[in-house]
Amino acid sequence: MHSAPEDAFAITNALTETPDTPSVIELTFVKGIPTELNGQPMKFSEIIQQLNTLAGEHGIGRIDHIENRLVGIKSREVYEAPAATVLLKAHKELEDLTFERDLAHFKPTIEKQLSELVYNALWFSPLMDALNAFIDKSQEVVSGTIKAQLFKGNVTILGRKSASSLYDKDLATYTAADSFDQEAAKGFIKLWGLPTQVYSQVQLKNKQSQFVKAVTKSHAEDKVAVQGHYASQNGAKK
Repeated sequence: MHSAPEDAFAITNALTETPDTPSVIELTFVKGIPTELNGQPMKFSEIIQQLNTLAGEHGIGRIDHIENRLVGIKSREVYEAPAATVLLKAHKELEDLTFERDLAHFKPTIEKQLSELVYNALWFSPLMDALNAFIDKSQEVVSGTIKAQLFKGNVTILGRKSASSLYDKDLATYTAADSFDQEAAKGFIKLWGLPTQVYSQVQLKNKQSQFVKAVTKSHAEDKVAVQGHYASQNGAKK
């Protein structure tokens, strides 16, 4: 096993060469698109260039993995993507803050299919057009600012802010001041668990029935064996 040689990397530092002081940044998104870095409006391309430099200094964005190519063979690929690493994490945090639950759970499915189309050079396919329409619609609420720390190869999220945030601390404080009606949870829990409860009862009933049948069969076999034993003994006595 061999590590990628250090001279294979051009824009990221080895962790041993990274600063001992973290950098804190703020990224602002409008409908899913990065528009500001540290409060300064910039073109998307400029944000990428600055993040490549800043995150690269902290050793962020080195990727060494095995890929499955379109033709079926596996290959080891080494990449540098400091800006993309930071942007993807910040963007995901903003989505988690603004997405409704079902959308948040479903979007990774679309992301996987979309990334495969890009990897397989199918950017102009009808499916790509349809998936992009989904992405555009989903991003309508993804506006806000993410605060992150860059340090020793890691991106750590420090804060999130959005006018479209669905987080309500009064509903999720887990304290006596929680505005959520805990009594309402009792009925929900009973209804939510009902299908599993019925399933478990049926499974238990079937297992008990199988056990009774097995015991009955065993007793019957024992009875036949005993009768055969006595019959054999009586025949021998005669």
